[in-house]
Amino acid sequence: MAEKNAQKNHGKSGNAREERLKAALKANMARRKAQAKARAASGNKADKDEG
Repeated sequence: MAEKNAQKNHGKSGNAREERLKAALKANMARRKAQAKARAASGNKADKDEG
C-alpha cells in the first residue's frame, strides 16, 4: 500500500524529472542533427568507394 501512495506523490520531483528528460532529449537531438550533417558533408567522399 505504501508503494501506491509513493507513486501518486509525484509533485516537484516528477516535474523536475520531466524537465531533466526534456533537456536531455533536446541535447541528444541536437547532437544527432550535427552528426547527420557531418556525415552528409563527408559522406560524399566516402560513398564513392564502391570496391
